[in-house]
Amino acid sequence: MGILAMQHNRKQNTEMRNSILAQVLDQSARARLSNLALVKPEKTKAVENYLIQMARYGQLSGKVSEQGLIEILEKVSQQTEKKTTVKFNRRKVMDSDEEDDY
Repeated sequence: MGILAMQHNRKQNTEMRNSILAQVLDQSARARLSNLALVKPEKTKAVENYLIQMARYGQLSGKVSEQGLIEILEKVSQQTEKKTTVKFNRRKVMDSDEEDDY
């Protein structure tokens, strides 16, 4: 497969995704998703994939509103949330001033 064919397939895939998203999102939800794409493109992709999957399985009734999109964002955030743990390794530090108390 040549570079041109790969670029064509990628463009077709992008157009198909945009077409599906245009069908399932209302104007305010699309605007919010566009704003999110500027800040968190990886989260936007996850939300888009989720919406496309729901649309393919007929799980969406009508267009998704901005509030509906916010709820989906919260679900995706919970699923993809990285658990950060901080572990402190405390060591006794010998301070030179402690021992030289004359």
